[in-house]
Amino acid sequence: MNQPLIAVSADVRELYGYLWHAAPQQYLEAAIAGAGVFPLVVPSFGDRLDFDHLFAAVDGVMITGSGSNVHPSLYGGDACEANGPYDTARDTTTFPLIQKAIDEGIPLLAICRGVQEMNVALGGTLATEIQDRPGALDHRAPSTESRDGQFAIRQALIVKSGSCLFKILDSEHAQVNSVHRQAIDNVAPQLEVEAVAEDGTVEAVSVRNARGFAIGVQWHPEYWVKSDETSARIFRAFGDAVRAHATTRRKMSGGAQ
Repeated sequence: MNQPLIAVSADVRELYGYLWHAAPQQYLEAAIAGAGVFPLVVPSFGDRLDFDHLFAAVDGVMITGSGSNVHPSLYGGDACEANGPYDTARDTTTFPLIQKAIDEGIPLLAICRGVQEMNVALGGTLATEIQDRPGALDHRAPSTESRDGQFAIRQALIVKSGSCLFKILDSEHAQVNSVHRQAIDNVAPQLEVEAVAEDGTVEAVSVRNARGFAIGVQWHPEYWVKSDETSARIFRAFGDAVRAHATTRRKMSGGAQ
């Protein structure tokens, strides 16, 4: 079974009196079942980590969603309790993971908080509490205790024709879920908008002139990867890109005959 390693971002949470570095199972399951890769959770210790050593071992990077938000000081905003919670240890780790993946052409998939980190890491900004904007849709999860209900596929997506995402989905339209209250505001100069919601909210981006697969999505394809074709296509494309990168690197190192 060919399961190349990918680096996965970790949240820092307090539980049972300890600090834990962890990633939600739904992302790890989607990486294994949907992309066919081996997810390696990277602890959030920022510049204390040897990223060069890590990237010598992995062939992909996945930045997960989270209940926390990017700290506003990183994009010129003001921190407040209503916009939290924050996870600055994660910020200091995901930003170099994103930048190095792009610089080295290693496949990158960023989801929800991940696409927001991707935008800020490359010089963009975020809008908070977007449901309060005039004419905006409410992108927050439906009010229900059911996880399936919270992640229900209910939002129309408009995909840019000819874009990376269009090539993956083979369509200018898709239906996705929506579980967020902030989103990309000013798009980073290095990013290209791939898809928007009906109210114009940026829902997907790619890295302009990227050396490899580098896509961020605002929704949660990991949740329905086993039953929804749109979700499955994204993870299959990511997994294919990871395996292609692993094969190329192996050939360049003389490991394949």
